Amino acid sequence: MAHTFDELVAKHRAADTAHDKVLELRDAYGPPARQAPGGAQSATYETALRAWRDLARDEQTAVSEYARDQGRPRAEVEAEVARAAAGPGA
Repeated sequence: MAHTFDELVAKHRAADTAHDKVLELRDAYGPPARQAPGGAQSATYETALRAWRDLARDEQTAVSEYARDQGRPRAEVEAEVARAAAGPGA
């Protein structure tokens, strides 16, 4: 599947937002090892963690495909996407 650079930036931002949510929940609930197994908080945290991992994996796959299609080094494309996702002045 062909991806545009803007799609890569959107995927990166979505993964960052999901990661921020995971960190927010970890700060609110405490580390996962201290949560009661099977509790609502544990389920919420695990769902957020899976969502972040899925989004991050999808982003990495898209970046790899884009870099291959463009004939560019993956690390170069990844850095460019991260800079664009951070916005101006970041």
